[in-house]
Amino acid sequence: MAATATTTEKTILITGANGGLGSAIVEQITSKPEYAASHGLYTVRDPTNAPALASALLHGPTHSHDILKLDLNKLDDVREAAQEINSRVAAGAIPPISVLILNAGFQDFGKQLWTDDGLDTTFAANYLGHWLLTLLLLQSIDKESGRIVVIGSFAHDPNDPRNASTGAFQDPKYQTIVSDAVGFEAIAKGRWSPASEDASFRGGYRRYGAAKLFLIMMQHELQARLSADPVLGGIRIVGVDPGPMISGMQRLAPWVIRVLIFKLVFPIILRLRPINSMVRAPSRSAGDVLKAAFEAGEDGQLPKDAYFDEGVLKTTSEESRDPEKRKLVWKETVKLAGLEERDTVLADWQ
Repeated sequence: MAATATTTEKTILITGANGGLGSAIVEQITSKPEYAASHGLYTVRDPTNAPALASALLHGPTHSHDILKLDLNKLDDVREAAQEINSRVAAGAIPPISVLILNAGFQDFGKQLWTDDGLDTTFAANYLGHWLLTLLLLQSIDKESGRIVVIGSFAHDPNDPRNASTGAFQDPKYQTIVSDAVGFEAIAKGRWSPASEDASFRGGYRRYGAAKLFLIMMQHELQARLSADPVLGGIRIVGVDPGPMISGMQRLAPWVIRVLIFKLVFPIILRLRPINSMVRAPSRSAGDVLKAAFEAGEDGQLPKDAYFDEGVLKTTSEESRDPEKRKLVWKETVKLAGLEERDTVLADWQ
């Protein structure tokens, strides 16, 4: 763990801090005194090769921070990172976590991959690793006013009009993502919308949408459990849809998407119209994330279980709000992640 001296009272933890939205968030944290005063805890897959994060940190040379190795595809890695963080918070080496931003993301664009545990990489990187990390870190989050920020996506909702142009959800069988435990397992293990059935970017987009659906279900379900918890009731969860952005997420995309759209067309659109409905600059979305993480609502209270898109309160998909489906997904995730009572301080963890 690379580190600088800690003299602050808060910690901001961001997953996937190298590149795209993650490093844009870090740049804004280091550039603004109201954020830079916090201790930064930035996770990347390889701390020895994180040039975008290194560049972002140059904007705040005195900003106290640590860079931590974390591969969300490996549950043992998640457990190891969480144990290190929990130990350091308990020892007073770093402050309690004030804000946990679940930013890291992955899209395979049809080039389906699996983890060493036989899970679909899109499912593990976007959802399962974040779910386990969050449950393990609850003991280190500020119990009075801690904030968890979920990075969502309109891809989670097959009925969102913005998905129409992809054609990914036109087939009726994909308009409902999960119905039972068998269906959840199929998604987790890459048997739902597999590349063997659809090797185009649409198959990968559906898998990404399913993972984001589960992450947003986690937002709703975990908030309900936290609110009923005698110790953790002060922790609040919010979600943010950052919109389409130019980032490393497109590295596995076909040439038309990766180069023509994201490297030629979208930069021209952003240059001509910085505020538009097609693509957003990472800096713009980073501002939305930090606003959700730190700012109070109109009533002066920190929002609870709210979901924002461009700073506007939105309703998540009908499926994400289904209480029975949320409980089903939670129960199956507990088993898949191997969570035990000793692992988390959440009273209603099962």
